[in-house]
Amino acid sequence: MSGDSDCTRTSPSAGSPSDNELLPDRPKYVCTLSPDLVTKAREELQEKPEWRLRDVQALRDMVCKDYPSLGTCLDDAFLLRFLRARKFDYDRALQLLVNYHTCRRTWPEVFSNLKPSAIKPVLESGFVTVLPHRDPQGRHVVCIRPDRWTPSHYPITENIRAIYLTLEKLIQSEETQVNGIVILADYKGVSLSKASHFGPFVAKKVIGILQDGFPIRIKAVNIINEPRIFKGIFAIIKPFLKEKIANRFFLHGCDLNSLHQNIPPVILPEEYGGTAGKLDISAWNELLLASEEDFLHDFSELVLQCDSSPHDLLVSGDADEKQCDDSLRGMKPQLYYCY
Repeated sequence: MSGDSDCTRTSPSAGSPSDNELLPDRPKYVCTLSPDLVTKAREELQEKPEWRLRDVQALRDMVCKDYPSLGTCLDDAFLLRFLRARKFDYDRALQLLVNYHTCRRTWPEVFSNLKPSAIKPVLESGFVTVLPHRDPQGRHVVCIRPDRWTPSHYPITENIRAIYLTLEKLIQSEETQVNGIVILADYKGVSLSKASHFGPFVAKKVIGILQDGFPIRIKAVNIINEPRIFKGIFAIIKPFLKEKIANRFFLHGCDLNSLHQNIPPVILPEEYGGTAGKLDISAWNELLLASEEDFLHDFSELVLQCDSSPHDLLVSGDADEKQCDDSLRGMKPQLYYCY
């Protein structure tokens, strides 16, 4: 089902009770949130169940009017992700949706042939995984371990592809859409040579996606075992971070007690002083690889058409790349100094 065919239909007015009757081929949305999460979504995201489908239809109408060639999925459940991520502000949700597609179009190294089987070596390395248990706030913990990456085996963009697919899988859950996620990044053993791959150009792209181009709520980023070189890495990242996100970074060093103040030991593996057994990456890898067909279907609908030209692009192209390359040259002495 393409975005074009949806937008060329006659859309019912916002809030019309006959939306699903007029569009029989669109999956009917069924809320899977528990009563507690419905309440949380109302209080934190301004989501009102009685207005939910009206809000989704309003966003759908805006897409069809302003971006008829966007080529996006317009299902209720898909659009709802963007509304929740922007607390049901129609304009901000629309911009997030446009940014989502723009990011995919402007970074082909990451988004071409994007499917779980294509990043199997990254998954098998253990670079990224998801802990099996949620935290007390109902948030999944995404564990990233850069020391598991060998640059001579594949470029850094493969790691970014693996992280992106992980987030895509997680955001399918309405519970995650409401609760958000927590990131645990273990920088043990990260060397200067490895850190140099993450320059300002890559940093800006990744931060741009996470902040303004993907419908997920990142509630905390816990950094552990960071070496001195991380000061240089963070110096590269920080200029691109919004203040709200920057304030959600917690640097724990080697202090596991500090980490446990943010993530309880009961859900952490033994490697991080937890009681949940050894870190097992196999369960998440199997789940993600088993979703191959879902991703092929979803991403076949999410390709921007060649003649589309969304305004306010998140990434401005060659000029930004040149600027970031110049910035990287200025950052290298700082990396060496920190190292």
